[in-house]
Amino acid sequence: MPNTPRFTRRELLRSAALVPVAGALAACATPAAKPSASSSAAPVATSAANPFGVSDSKPLEVWIFDGGFGQDYAKNIHQPLFKSKYPKVEIKHNATKEITKVLQPRFAGGNPPDVIDNSGANAMDFGALAQDGQLQDLTPLLDAPSWDDPGTKVRDTLDPAVIDIGTMDGTFSVLGYVNYIFGIWYSQKAFKDNGWVPPKTWDEFLKLNETIKKSGKMAPFTYAGKFPQYLYEVLLTMAAKIGGPEVLVNIDNLEDGAWTTEAMKTSATAWAEIGAKYLLEGTAGLDHVQTQTAQNKYKVAMLPSGSWLENEQKTTTPADFEYGMFPVPDFTSSDKMPYGTLHSQPSENFIVPAKGANPQGGMEYLRAMLSKKAAGEFSEMVKTVSTVKGAGEGRQLSPGAASATKAYAEAGANIVYYRWQTWYLQLKDEAVAATGELMTGGLTPDKYLERIQKKADEIKKDSSIKKYKR
Repeated sequence: MPNTPRFTRRELLRSAALVPVAGALAACATPAAKPSASSSAAPVATSAANPFGVSDSKPLEVWIFDGGFGQDYAKNIHQPLFKSKYPKVEIKHNATKEITKVLQPRFAGGNPPDVIDNSGANAMDFGALAQDGQLQDLTPLLDAPSWDDPGTKVRDTLDPAVIDIGTMDGTFSVLGYVNYIFGIWYSQKAFKDNGWVPPKTWDEFLKLNETIKKSGKMAPFTYAGKFPQYLYEVLLTMAAKIGGPEVLVNIDNLEDGAWTTEAMKTSATAWAEIGAKYLLEGTAGLDHVQTQTAQNKYKVAMLPSGSWLENEQKTTTPADFEYGMFPVPDFTSSDKMPYGTLHSQPSENFIVPAKGANPQGGMEYLRAMLSKKAAGEFSEMVKTVSTVKGAGEGRQLSPGAASATKAYAEAGANIVYYRWQTWYLQLKDEAVAATGELMTGGLTPDKYLERIQKKADEIKKDSSIKKYKR
């Protein structure tokens, strides 16, 4: 609409200041923290044991995304470990599912907290935060001695992809703590009981959907209808298999026509057929928990998700359900990437706000998190794979975590990822909305891709938006 006001990224971030503060912060577990009175005190000397100069007189405010991994890991693993070294530091723990709603006004007001797990469907726009100078440079964290071994730098304990993915405009500022492994999830028990076999080709996948549909035992497929990014994840992965990893690189880099390539059209057409024929009734109106719970009740066989799924559903999953995961099937034998190709990338992203009251404490909190002890206990508690090397060694993996880990190992170098959805939140919003319409028949595959391409072109031409490249 021509009269709709347009905002720059900075204006979008700062527009939170226009929200009545009392209303905006009503959802907070605690009131907005004011800068510590001790913030003007003399800095603490740094040392190998205290590389950032953490003061025991400054409180540390931590916010955790209360999603698939919950918040207990922070309260029961990370924070006690931090307190074991800094017992006098007061940790103010908070959790929310609405990261942007609760914390964006804090950034706009100049008093953000010290550590944030900026994750979930309502995460803040990393690109906007970086452009506005809101993210602490975490390079000193990488170069600090690890919590476990003073002779080893933190950077050498991490999956190298953590640094690549977490670098914004040349500065490492986002710490991915979990290797998200994406695929299509199912019950190994249900498949065994019914003689169903995880498919390796698209033809086999279509036949499996048809077999399950005709059995009348459950619906073949679903996805989080209210959060269609779960579906565009497998759509993009298939496109990369068909056309090669450059399909996703070009989308990230806002290349002309990147969304409307033949690989993208083929993938969108294939998934639109699943939407037209094989979805659980009412999928479009269901959120991720509702669809996942329907699967736990054996009302639907398959759904796309990531390796947080098993932990997220731990309270509703039958004891013998046995989660399993299989990669996106080959479309044809002409695919440029082989069977087993996965989308996996460091996620569950932690940041330290540059303008917080205690960035030194924030970086030290992350250093404690990256210890092998903390990462290992985290992996075991929430049934997933940490980005800390060797964190899961010697620990008992659950069925879903074991299945995802095996698929990851078998993928080898055939791992794809994309970054546009964290760089350009407006593009993500458009892709989410358009994917929902594709799957419900409101858009043809061509119109679907043209709609997203149009938004990508608008962002590319908008000089107020910082551009990123990989």
